[in-house]
Amino acid sequence: MWQRTQRRDPRGNKPRLGFEGGQTPFYLVIPKYGYNEGHSFRRQYQPLSLGRLQYLIDLGRVDTAQPIDLTQLVNARGLTIQPLKRDYGVQLVDEGADIFSAKINIEVQWASQLAIAAIEKNGGVINTSFYDPRSLEVLCKPVPFFMRGQPIPRRMLPPEDLVKYYTDAENRGYLADPVKVLEARKQLAKKYGYVLPDITKDELYQMLSTRKDPRQIFFGLAPGWVVNMTEKKILKPSDERLLAYYSS
Repeated sequence: MWQRTQRRDPRGNKPRLGFEGGQTPFYLVIPKYGYNEGHSFRRQYQPLSLGRLQYLIDLGRVDTAQPIDLTQLVNARGLTIQPLKRDYGVQLVDEGADIFSAKINIEVQWASQLAIAAIEKNGGVINTSFYDPRSLEVLCKPVPFFMRGQPIPRRMLPPEDLVKYYTDAENRGYLADPVKVLEARKQLAKKYGYVLPDITKDELYQMLSTRKDPRQIFFGLAPGWVVNMTEKKILKPSDERLLAYYSS
């Protein structure tokens, strides 16, 4: 015999707010939508505004005479990257684009179009680059890694769903054709109405043109090298098989 749903208690009071009556639980009554499907596997990028970056530069925490990557940004306490919590780097947002005035060579993982324009308008250079979790941890905490005496690993190439982004010249991807990147710089300057500076005539051209190899993690340090922090030396492999492995 089926029981009827009790609508009132013996005193005649109605059920409390949020009470689920009936035989079917709430999670079965409401249809399932995949809004949060795979949320634990989604990549996260910590935001860094142009205003915050200009603030770090004005304080002297970020050296504009050197190429800027995650190592400088983390050491400057500009942001915190946690690879174990699905952080894949930093995204440069355009907040503060109207006050940004520094000339820099910066590498980030994601950037808005207006943020790219704000940097290139001042004669700077920006690249978007992918780092796998292991390479990202090494890049953010280089000293603890060097203390272990391990060779610098190769940086992995981006997964299939990110190849399109990092090969697109409009995103300043590090795998994009340099000729197309130069054309995209001109098109962006035309869109926002500013004169694109010629960095080849700049006294800081050598610094502005410095870029990493797609397999490289640190500026000036190649994969396979070992940094000896105790003796302050750099050990380079000489075996042909190791050289072929780290250069592939």
